Amino acid sequence: MLLSILFLGVLMSLARRALAWHRPLMLFAAAMSVLAVVSAVGTAADDRLLDGVPIWFKPLKFSVSFALYCATLAWMLSLLTRGRRTGWWAGTVVAATSAIEMAIIVLQVVRGKRSHFNNETPFDRALFDAMGATVAVLWLGALVIAVLLFRSSAIDRAAAWAVRLGAVLALVGAGLGFLMVMPTPEQTAAAERGVARVIGAHSVGVPDGGPTMPLTGWSATGGDLRIPHFVGMHALQALPLLLLVLLALASRFPRLRHESVRLRLVLVGAGVYTAVLGLVTWQALRGQSLVRPDGLTLAVAAAVVVAGCAGVGFALRTPPARNPAPASVRPPSPRRAPAEPDREPGRQSDREPVA
Repeated sequence: MLLSILFLGVLMSLARRALAWHRPLMLFAAAMSVLAVVSAVGTAADDRLLDGVPIWFKPLKFSVSFALYCATLAWMLSLLTRGRRTGWWAGTVVAATSAIEMAIIVLQVVRGKRSHFNNETPFDRALFDAMGATVAVLWLGALVIAVLLFRSSAIDRAAAWAVRLGAVLALVGAGLGFLMVMPTPEQTAAAERGVARVIGAHSVGVPDGGPTMPLTGWSATGGDLRIPHFVGMHALQALPLLLLVLLALASRFPRLRHESVRLRLVLVGAGVYTAVLGLVTWQALRGQSLVRPDGLTLAVAAAVVVAGCAGVGFALRTPPARNPAPASVRPPSPRRAPAEPDREPGRQSDREPVA
């Protein structure tokens, strides 16, 4: 009983500290955590399908993604040293627009309708247009936060660049989502006849609703633009997580205690992540499933791995002498010999012979 009370107290203390990062974003992240549980129950209890998958699967994925995204963004806002007020308003805009998007998704699930690309009725089309507008505003809010992160100073350069580059890649990933709203040739022809029920698609080369990969729901037979969108968005967590791993390993590997080494490894990690993002985007646009790569895709992936290993080898080289170890591990300076006292004028040393 006592342990349960202590554990609950620790959780409440951590929650209060996290809430202080950015209250609107953290409250929204908490709401998305609750919605994730509700959606998981709905996925198990509601037998309705949409495009061949359980109808509650979309709000489940979106709620988990938004919970991680907004909590990480709130933590990054707590690191700002300049423009904190502007950052607070930008974060609040992100939380508000995200809430509107999720409200529309849940509303359409309740109605048994698709939320994205729906052009069936004027009401459905208005809802999707509203989602598009909120996503655009959300992207601009995240852009403001990324600019502020570049303007803020930090004690540890590796931490600063992990946060900054994670924010930039997340912006790129969010922007790739706009590729999905482009109509396919068949949809364009149907729109010209006034019978287009859907405008936009997740899949490339195959229609939406075909065979999918487990858990993710991504297309197993063709390209899927949700993959680069997902990979890019979650760079926001991946690069700071890389830094945390490096800091945890620093106690066992002295070379990682050098800030310059950690900085190089973060930059290599960001470079590899960018290459992977470019690769999965290229693969999706070619209409190729993630689980069915061709020889060219495998060759490019192998080149990325080789380049990444070479970058890690370069990053782990011995740091320059001018980059000292942290104070906690810095060796003690050698003790200097005490200086010989000055002799008084006219006084002879005891070792000197007396005339």
